[in-house]
Amino acid sequence: MMRQPTLFLTVGLPCAGKTTAARRIEIEYQALRLTKDEWMKALYGHENPESASDVIEGRLIQIGIRALELGNNVVIDFGLWSRDERSALRRAAADLGATVELRYFELTPAEQRRRADQRLAEAPDTTWPMSDEELAEWAANFDVPTAGELDGSEPIDDPPAGFVTWDEWRGHRWPPSIT
Repeated sequence: MMRQPTLFLTVGLPCAGKTTAARRIEIEYQALRLTKDEWMKALYGHENPESASDVIEGRLIQIGIRALELGNNVVIDFGLWSRDERSALRRAAADLGATVELRYFELTPAEQRRRADQRLAEAPDTTWPMSDEELAEWAANFDVPTAGELDGSEPIDDPPAGFVTWDEWRGHRWPPSIT
């Protein structure tokens, strides 16, 4: 009999501790860890093209969904800044009978700046420079998860206007190739 898999979603801004937590989840829950930044660095080095980022996320999500279908735990380590992204992944997991655990990582702007500087100084091959303006812009575009999202008590939203299903939205948000 196949066990019910869990999809772990790490949610937070850069330098909040998502990857550190994802590595722990990987070991503790024998989960397939899908960390986008590792792929971006391996493929693009010092570049960080947004169009490639979206495609890599989409490909990793496809792998994650397949792993869930096979009964494996999965941890998605992207940040998942929008509620729509989280809702799309919650729906995909629910459709497969998997459970979802959102792990939200919060930090102050000062601590984020400190960690970003420390990471760049100590492990420049794992990160990219981040300006104060970028950090502020990203924080302004981040949808903080609700208590109901975090504990799973809140129903999954309907797809945004113009999309019939979350699968359709996922294909739009995470395109299959760089155009």
